[in-house]
Amino acid sequence: MEQVAPSAGFRRQRIFEHNTHTEIDRETLDELEKSVCVLQAEIDDGKVVYGVNTGFGGSADTRTKNLDELQETITRELHCGILPSSTKTATSEDLGTHHSRSSHEFQVNSAEVTESSRCMPISWARASIIVRINSLAGNYSGVRPAILESLNELLKNGITPQIPLRGSISASGDLIPLLYIGGAIQGDPAIQVYKRTHRTGVYRMTTADVALREAFVTPLRYRPKEGLAIINGTAVSTGVAALAMHDANALAVLSQVLTAMSVEALRGTKDSFASIFARSRPHPGQHESAQNIYTFLSGSRMTRESADFGKRSLCQDRYSIRTAAQWIGPVLEDLQLANQQVTIECNSVTDNPLIDVESDQKSCNGGNFQARVITSAMEKTRSGLQTLGQMLFAQCTELLNPRMNFGLPPNLTADEPSESFLMKPIDIMIAALQSELGYLANSAGSHVQSAEMGNQALNSLALISARYTHSALDVLTQLASAHLLALCQAFDLRAIRIKFLESFKPVLKRDTEELFCYTISTPSDLSDLHTILWMEFQELLDQSTSMDSPARFKYVFRSLQPLILDAVRDRSEVLAQLRAWTTRCSENALVVFETSRNEFLINSDATPFLGAASRRIYSYIRRDLCVPFLRKNHLKSTKLEASVICQSSPEVTSNETESTALRPETLASKLINCDDRTQDASSEKESCDGMGASMQRDLSDCDQDQRSKEAPKTHNDMAASWEQLQHPECETKTSATSPSVGSYLSVIYEDLRRGAMYEPIFQCLEEAQV
Repeated sequence: MEQVAPSAGFRRQRIFEHNTHTEIDRETLDELEKSVCVLQAEIDDGKVVYGVNTGFGGSADTRTKNLDELQETITRELHCGILPSSTKTATSEDLGTHHSRSSHEFQVNSAEVTESSRCMPISWARASIIVRINSLAGNYSGVRPAILESLNELLKNGITPQIPLRGSISASGDLIPLLYIGGAIQGDPAIQVYKRTHRTGVYRMTTADVALREAFVTPLRYRPKEGLAIINGTAVSTGVAALAMHDANALAVLSQVLTAMSVEALRGTKDSFASIFARSRPHPGQHESAQNIYTFLSGSRMTRESADFGKRSLCQDRYSIRTAAQWIGPVLEDLQLANQQVTIECNSVTDNPLIDVESDQKSCNGGNFQARVITSAMEKTRSGLQTLGQMLFAQCTELLNPRMNFGLPPNLTADEPSESFLMKPIDIMIAALQSELGYLANSAGSHVQSAEMGNQALNSLALISARYTHSALDVLTQLASAHLLALCQAFDLRAIRIKFLESFKPVLKRDTEELFCYTISTPSDLSDLHTILWMEFQELLDQSTSMDSPARFKYVFRSLQPLILDAVRDRSEVLAQLRAWTTRCSENALVVFETSRNEFLINSDATPFLGAASRRIYSYIRRDLCVPFLRKNHLKSTKLEASVICQSSPEVTSNETESTALRPETLASKLINCDDRTQDASSEKESCDGMGASMQRDLSDCDQDQRSKEAPKTHNDMAASWEQLQHPECETKTSATSPSVGSYLSVIYEDLRRGAMYEPIFQCLEEAQV
């Protein structure tokens, strides 16, 4: 299996989207004269040559001697796409761009198409031009070198014709869209173009004649067949498809990374991706995805061995992660074939007639313009995107569901479950996105209508299929962004749990030994009791995540009482001690839990517990994009400015950011200790209750002091506080004046859509394949 290389994809994007131009070698241009000579010989011999001295399509029964005028007529009369009525009223949605400065200048937006769009994004138009140049350079089209040079001048000078989004059935190629490219090199004043200013990179709207004049480019006059050669081919659907394949391949890699992250967040096992499964069922896609995911998980402290599953939990992972390699594998194989189809088409000659300069020395009529191969590639790709989306949707919903996520709180809230419902909108949103992906997965190519006087009874609808593939890419990107946000939140919650368990384990052991060392027969029995208690404690903790912390810990330790009673010699003598143990342990657990949670908020970093891929992507989300570990305080009474640079306040030093109240020695002083074993059970209980209440007041006061002490001087909100404490150099990425789950989600989505996150994603892949 070969997944798209980032370097090749980035080179293509530079040509299509970032105004990089191509160079045509002199030898290729010189070869074009051969096909021109063969065509001219046929004309001189008085032969009938389709599209040269005949009409077009169903009108090919007409004849003419005005050969040059025929080419001018076809490129002038077929301009019938619906476009914005004028440059002054064109909107950013119409243009596929973001406006800036004035209504006539705007910044390019990579490849966005909205429901209200009427013209193609600039990247699509540039992709069409480069594919057309490559096709005509094959020396089968009977065009002069000047045609290729003129097309290349559009790329070099940042001149991009405004092309209608709709109107092509991709039968005799993409006739109508290509006409606007042909009109641009003619300098047709009826053709609107985007003209890039080289100094600033800003675009403005003008007409083709003005743009060529400003760039000192001479408009072309078509010779026989040249107008037809420009418009008769699959360049538009192929260029749009090529851009789609780049993003589809990247999202396929991301889906494998997200699966590895999901395995960790759901405390799954990497045994599901062991080599035995690929050896026994050697599908190449399954083998590659399993190997990648297994490697992505290397070094993780969150995954479990198969033997570690609890006695009351499933003894294996659920399908969304356990069968992920088998689910992703066929998609990779489909994408490989689709990528091959599009790549071949990018390097093919697709107009009609073709000039045979190698053997017969004549023109040949055929159907290379039929773009069904692009439709085939796009249908497979779009179906694959829906398949990947279904997997990510299942993984994300399990992550958000406390009945399925092995110990994470409902809605991934970092606060009490009764007070915060943080990720509930994500749960709803991804259902809508996956439903839309399912709709978009329907075949576009099955809706063929006969066209053009019945001549084009078979038409591929390739451009329509490619357009809907871009829509599906956008929807899947939104779904993946939501999953990424949820996964990073889950990692932080897992890290809090790990730190809590590490801190509380010795506390539970101490409390149990102090109260029951005289009522349990031997030290060995006491040790066995602690082992059983600890295992049961963790399972009960996982099962009670929907409860608020005070009630949760009381419930857990009451549920553990039977284990104590089974271990003691005389049950009648320990009932009072058991009540004291329950109170002490539940209150100490609450102290340690809240301490661990508050401490993590100050220094949020889950990377020590993560596998190789998760660590890289988590760090990118948290540090590069400045998307924080979210609590409800991040989303209320906040005011972030997009232009503000987060800098640590000079009054807050690195030493001061560590809460005195959260240091281990201070924590130890807060825990309930009842070392006087001579006191009776009732006084012990009273003492413990009093100390617990006092401890809670002290901790509350201390937290209040700490919050007051560490509040940033420049940002009075938790989100900015997190960024200051973690990454002082970090620029706030969200433009929202009041941050929300959606504003942070938008930061991730926009980064993915512009391709910035592809770099760390492909770094994960490159490391896995070393």
